Amino acid sequence: MQELPLWIELTGLGVLLLISGLFSISETAMMAISRLRLRHLARQGSRSARRVQSLLSRTDRLLGTILLGNNLVNAAATALVTAMAIRLFGNNEWALLAATGVITFLILVFSEITPKVIGATFPERIALPLSYPLSGLLQLFRPVVWFVNLFVKTMLWALRIPSAPSGESTRLTSEELRTLVLEGGNFIPGKHRSILLNLFDLEELSVDDVMTPRARIEALDVEQSAESVLEQLRTCYHNKLPVHEGDINRTLGVLHVRKLMHLLAGEEFAIASVREALVPTYFIPSGTPLFQQLQLFQDNKQRLGLVVDEYGEVQGLVTLEDIIEEIVGEFTTQAPGAGSRRLRWNAEGRALVDGSATLRDLNRRLGLTLPLDGPKTLNGLLVERLQEIPDAPCCVRFQDVIVEVVQVDEQAIRSARLVNIGSTQPARRA
Repeated sequence: MQELPLWIELTGLGVLLLISGLFSISETAMMAISRLRLRHLARQGSRSARRVQSLLSRTDRLLGTILLGNNLVNAAATALVTAMAIRLFGNNEWALLAATGVITFLILVFSEITPKVIGATFPERIALPLSYPLSGLLQLFRPVVWFVNLFVKTMLWALRIPSAPSGESTRLTSEELRTLVLEGGNFIPGKHRSILLNLFDLEELSVDDVMTPRARIEALDVEQSAESVLEQLRTCYHNKLPVHEGDINRTLGVLHVRKLMHLLAGEEFAIASVREALVPTYFIPSGTPLFQQLQLFQDNKQRLGLVVDEYGEVQGLVTLEDIIEEIVGEFTTQAPGAGSRRLRWNAEGRALVDGSATLRDLNRRLGLTLPLDGPKTLNGLLVERLQEIPDAPCCVRFQDVIVEVVQVDEQAIRSARLVNIGSTQPARRA
């Protein structure tokens, strides 16, 4: 048999290495391409993306085709280099050993490492165009790949190793989605990213975390005189007021103050007018998940509800605005007096806060890390730590903040001063 010229053999070797590199780069690109990005392109009508999805739906066939072609080409390249070494140097052991080392080096550099690095760097640019030849090879090698996979599946079954699911859509957990949002800082505006993260947190919160505590509910007691009720209506800040008789647990309904606007300026006002204008109270069981309550507000066309415990005792009040503010941040104006103790650090790293302030609010606005797995308010946290209501000013340390009790009565801690002792002053967050 006539021997081929050396330049033809070297050209053939280069072609084989190139084909091997194409197999390697397609394997890495196919495995590295983002399934979410691929799904997005397919929905936009990209035929290449749909073809890649089809190939990835049977990973065993795709990998079988690529590895079969890659190994055939590598074996041919090895045989060619061996034949060249024998022709040039004879049947010399050192020449064969050197040829083996040379072809191993060439395959690693030009057909394995370099192509796979490129494929991992630009998976989309490479996987989409290479899906066309791979689809043809998949059909060409189908019988051989099926035969090989038959042995592979048998071995996996013998080793009790489940085969990878085929055709399954990529499903992300909420924590993985959260990570995607956090890492998408260059593509998602800061405000939008904050809203998305707050939506994830909504699943972990309940109405108890955002409700106005019972002691701070502005309600109307119809057992007062008509003059007192009229004065409260004229000066009240809210449009809707829970109305009770004596104790707040004896709730009669909710009053829309606007319905009585025409009576507030006249002299014909009477308590009976208040009772006639009431609408039924909407009660919310304590511990209701916040996202579920948002849906219940929507389904029941309600905007305000009283939170009650298992004994029917009123624990607090929740409005639709409270839940929305957990998502988008505060946007409503504050009630008179609420701004007297605004949650922010002063120049000395101190902040005077109410004992009824919620721990979540303190953490969010002052950049703290107070524990949230127990009491909901600062008063509750201090009483839990001290095991009693202190009868004199005292201090408690929580990590990088010292809480100094300022004002106490017989029932609760009314105010406290927070002193930041961290290395850096926490930034106020809206």
